[in-house]
Amino acid sequence: MLFLNPLLLWGLLAASIPVIIHLLNRRRHKTIHWGAMQFLLKATRESRGKKKLRNFLILACRTLGLAALIFAAARPIVSGLLGWGGGSIDLVVLVLDRSASMEAKPGDGLSPRRQIVLEKVRDAMKNLGTARLVLIDSATGQPQDVPSPDVLAELSSSAATDTSADFPTLLTRAAEFLAETPGRAEVWLASDLQTSNWLPDDDRWAAARASLANLPQKPAVRVLSLTGAAAPNAAIRLLGSRRVADDLLLDLEVTRSADSHVAANLPLTTTINGTRTTETLILPGQSLRFQKRLALPPGSDTGSGWFSIPADGNPRDNAAFFAYGPARTIKAIIVSPPGETADYLALAAAPPGFGNQHVERIDPGQAATMATSDVSTILWAAPLPTGAVAEQLSRFLTSGGQVICFPPGAAPGKPFLDLNWAPVTPAEKDKYFILKDWNHSDGPLRDGIDGSPLPAERLKAIRRQIPLGDASQLARWEDGEAFLTRHIVDRGTLWFVASTPDYTWSNLGDADVLLPLVQRILALGTERFDASYLTTVGSEATKPLPGETRTRLDDFGSPDPANAAYLAGVFKLNDRLLAVNRPAAEDSPEILTREALDTALTGTGYTLLEQAGQATDPSLSRDVWRAFLIAVLFFFLAEAILCLPKKVTVQVLPAQQKAENPKS
Repeated sequence: MLFLNPLLLWGLLAASIPVIIHLLNRRRHKTIHWGAMQFLLKATRESRGKKKLRNFLILACRTLGLAALIFAAARPIVSGLLGWGGGSIDLVVLVLDRSASMEAKPGDGLSPRRQIVLEKVRDAMKNLGTARLVLIDSATGQPQDVPSPDVLAELSSSAATDTSADFPTLLTRAAEFLAETPGRAEVWLASDLQTSNWLPDDDRWAAARASLANLPQKPAVRVLSLTGAAAPNAAIRLLGSRRVADDLLLDLEVTRSADSHVAANLPLTTTINGTRTTETLILPGQSLRFQKRLALPPGSDTGSGWFSIPADGNPRDNAAFFAYGPARTIKAIIVSPPGETADYLALAAAPPGFGNQHVERIDPGQAATMATSDVSTILWAAPLPTGAVAEQLSRFLTSGGQVICFPPGAAPGKPFLDLNWAPVTPAEKDKYFILKDWNHSDGPLRDGIDGSPLPAERLKAIRRQIPLGDASQLARWEDGEAFLTRHIVDRGTLWFVASTPDYTWSNLGDADVLLPLVQRILALGTERFDASYLTTVGSEATKPLPGETRTRLDDFGSPDPANAAYLAGVFKLNDRLLAVNRPAAEDSPEILTREALDTALTGTGYTLLEQAGQATDPSLSRDVWRAFLIAVLFFFLAEAILCLPKKVTVQVLPAQQKAENPKS
């Protein structure tokens, strides 16, 4: 509870006046004991307790009535955000989540959550009188004075964006601002509590909490939770894009609200270089992954476009943008001695009929001479590199290249990037190592875009060499040992495969596993050339270089020039063409649990206002002085009733009746 006129609370001292008068009256009378008084005391002893209780109730009503009158004059306000405690607020720091997920509409489908919280904060600030309002939005992260709560929703720094949020950093920024701003302050965190925006396990939370705790005057922290039921929504996302000759291959995913289980038809509009076509997608469930092949005009070096679905519960996730550059040959290098392994790897890297794919074999001793500037993937079937070659491969990986290591069949040598091979292990006589478990949703052995799995269980080996080191296991043999591991190196990836395509080792040379594994990794390596055309909102690539100007090329939605850096779309920055999409994490449905929120904000003494995103919720604050006036009337009326004289009943004795009526 807060008070708009806190100085009037000194008037509560007047509530003690009835008590003081009562104590003074008791001291005015001197008690004198005399004999006849004992009979009167005995006669009234039974009623003395009731009289005392009534006197105390009268005194309490007078005192509470005066106190309630003072409270009403001080203009009290109660609020889920404002909390409890006397005094006034000098400053409110509003940390506003402007991420794409905040544009989701509640169940009534009228206004997005971001707009709802802006309206509620505006109303709450009006009740706080002259309190200063400072906005820190999740897109810019910079403090900004709001001249009036009425213009809060009109600021460019409170408008919708396609960004994500970083609450550990935002809370640290709020603490840094408060360190330079004296006075009683509160921090209001307005968010839909999306886990990807709060990062509850991030180590930076400890620094954010310490920054708040070290302030001279610790602020109150209020979390305005905008969770709850949302309007039905569908989202489209671009998973990958690559150019193959005169075709553009795009991997797409469409998802629907969690309560959508019935098959539905969804119009999909494709816009490429100004030409639009519409088709109907059939969604059998909550999600659908598919590949779209777009034929490009002959001689088309660059271009752009987007996919869109009809507007629904969140307009920020209804489009996916793409751009492409000139066609290029997909190149791969095989580092291996000549033989069966090198031959099968060459077939997997450049199958017959794939005219845009080229492969070159290099002897391990000549690896230092290979040029990798236009290479997508290196297939390494030799002892792990050392010295200058290892440094060259490290630079290749850092730039986004892919390296697949196959067993050398020799004793382990020096590790490469802290990874190494175990000794060669043969299978027991008349038995095989069988591939049993692999990741169906991630990695090069994932299921197809239509959901069909690879027949990886057909892989059998009589020899293997297990990869060792800190890497993610994506496939395992029947006994649990690793078959395929992945180690991320900056923009690139280092892969280890525990068998080699040689029939003295295994049947990996068959197309069941090797062909999709190599082709999918080749596509990942090619993305380092296409990456200059695709990025996400907020990445370094979206920032103009010195002398560059930003121009938006698409006409989807309503462009906002003031927030161009925080919106998805197709942009041209001088000679650079960029398709900018919202971060994939914004499509994550995971919401922060109360336990995770407690962990992130431990020690801050925060309070939580839940479900404020629903239209049926009350306002953030209420002026309750009228309730105290009603309390004044109640207490004074109760006092008046208690002060009414008690009705006395006179009992007439028989002897007295005879004396008064002698004729009877």
